[in-house]
Parts: sequence; structure tokens; C-alpha cells
Amino acid sequence: MRGTWGGVFFDLDGTLADTVDLILRCFRHTSRVHLGEALPDEVVISTIGTPLPVQMRGFARSDEEAERMRQTYVEFQEGVHDDMVRAFPGAASVLATLRDRGTKLAVVTSKHTRIAHRTIECCGLSDSLDLVVCADQVKRPKPEPESVVRALDHFGLRADEVLFVGDSPFDLQAGRSAGVRTAAALWGPFPHHALTAEEPDFLLQGLEDVLTLTPD
Repeated sequence: MRGTWGGVFFDLDGTLADTVDLILRCFRHTSRVHLGEALPDEVVISTIGTPLPVQMRGFARSDEEAERMRQTYVEFQEGVHDDMVRAFPGAASVLATLRDRGTKLAVVTSKHTRIAHRTIECCGLSDSLDLVVCADQVKRPKPEPESVVRALDHFGLRADEVLFVGDSPFDLQAGRSAGVRTAAALWGPFPHHALTAEEPDFLLQGLEDVLTLTPD
């Protein structure tokens, strides 16, 4: 159908799922345990959108410490995750409208499979998606394009038929490298200038704005 996306791919954290407070709480706990003080929130935010092991390696003093920090983070997250995760307003209705239009829907995330699906379930979006591509399913996760390409291949879609919506520079880099159109989610934690620097095709003030975009 003219004017309809063949596929819309979404990042998860900060785009469909409101999880930034959860992420910051888990990082504060982890960095206090291992580094003696909480990392500044803005430092942590600058890494959101990359896989957790990559984030930890940037803060730890060795590979071994990075792994211990990852384990502490995961263990702490287990106890607080479900109470701190919710979908952004309008997420379910936007996905339902896109699906009614015949658009294929995917999440492309830097989370690992188990916690990604748990987040999606907590948001009430499990039945709204056709595919979830996680960091542990590819060799080179975001900001590399492999996750996006994997979703394209799964659906048999051309890059010019697809929009990738994300709230981090890493999302936009991955989408651009894969050749799809990109939309910056301005409701996430990244500052406006960090997203516009990646030259996205669209700027979105809210999730509902996705419904106004066409590939034409």
C-alpha cells in the first residue's frame, strides 16, 4: 500500500519502554558496590543503548571487574525490574495501528534476550510485536547495523521500506548504516543535540508521531 511502511523497528529502552530510572538506579547501586561511589547520571546516560557488558567495560578497571559489575547489576535488577518498568503512553495503540496497516513490527535492542522479553511483557507489548532482535543474537550489536539487517532479512524487506525509531545516537547510527530511514525519539534521555548530530530523517516529539510518517 502506498504510503505505508513495510516495517517499523523500535529500540526498547527509552523508546517503547520507560526504563531510564531503572537503569540509573541499577548503575548507582553497582558503581557504589564496586567503585565506591555512584557514577554521575549523565555519564551513564551517554552509554545507554549499548550492551551492558560494553557499558561496564567502559567504567571498570579490568575485564574481571567489568564482569563482576555486570553480575551485580543483573542481580540487583532482578529485584526491582518489574516495579520500575512501564510502556510509554500510546505505545500499545501505536503498535496496533501500524499492525492494522499491515506493517511488520520489531524491537531491535541492546538488551539480552531474557531481560528484553521480560521488559516487553511488563509493558504489555508481547502480543504486539512480530520479532525481537537482541544483543546476544548477533555478533556485532548496535551501533553496528547487524541487528537491523537481521530484522530486514527476517521479514524479507528492503531497507527503503523500513523506519527505525530510537532514542539514542547508537540506534540512529545502526539504522543509517543498515540503509533504513531513521527517526529520533526525543522523549528519551539523550539531549536533542546528541540526536540531531546523527542527522535522522525524522524527529519525533511523541510515539504517536510515528503514525504521521510515510516512506514516500
